[in-house]
Amino acid sequence: MVKLIASDIDGTLIPYGESELPRALFPLIRRLRAAGIHFCPASGRQFHSLRGLFAPVAEEICCLCENGAILYGPGPEDAAPVLSKTAMPRQEALALSEAILTLPDCRILISGANTTYVCAAPPEYIQYMRRDKGNRVAEVVAPGDVPEEIIKVSVYCPKGTAEPMRRLGPQWGESLRMAAAGPDWVDFGLADKGVGLRGLCAGLGVALEDTVVFGDNWNDAAMLDIGGTAYLMSQADPALKARYSRQCDSVLTVLEEILKELGA
Repeated sequence: MVKLIASDIDGTLIPYGESELPRALFPLIRRLRAAGIHFCPASGRQFHSLRGLFAPVAEEICCLCENGAILYGPGPEDAAPVLSKTAMPRQEALALSEAILTLPDCRILISGANTTYVCAAPPEYIQYMRRDKGNRVAEVVAPGDVPEEIIKVSVYCPKGTAEPMRRLGPQWGESLRMAAAGPDWVDFGLADKGVGLRGLCAGLGVALEDTVVFGDNWNDAAMLDIGGTAYLMSQADPALKARYSRQCDSVLTVLEEILKELGA
């Protein structure tokens, strides 16, 4: 029986290049909650960003944020319970951050619990993170000035992920779980969406087999591997399509089908 639905955002609920969720999603989430089913965005995004994105239903959903590094239960933003948090080893995170700062045409994003930190960043990048991504952003002079635990380090690479992954992968790819998170982001952290899904299920008292999960990229793979029913978006990388046989064109269509089967 379905008790939890977790969905990636960018490339899954929102096509790349767009910035808003389909309005038809919100009544579906309310119908799912009325049927006793939790809905959870599972994203590399920050909690504050997800709250803004899901504003009409923000207090009714769980949030798997920062690729599973921090999980929140339902409730007001300033009172939503933290179900779990996975911090990175600070010195390793700082060494990685310093290496990212040497990459040409790339920008760094260092994530705390609900604030992201930038350094040596032009105003347009800060504006992009605040306006387009909806993040709480703070500027620091150097990575070591981040005043809290680091839960994720990301590279914004508008010219593509291949070169940053080639440069950073040999030293940090395995220990810090490097993963492409779309066409222009690479993420590092100790958690992944599989870790996040397990933590979410434990916090909510839901069995993994009672989950339905959706994703489109390699940073979704750990969640797709363990979800009870996993859907890969049909426009995904062919290598991922060879790995996951159940695919869909629209998350909303599948949600409608689930509700129809429940008579809800």
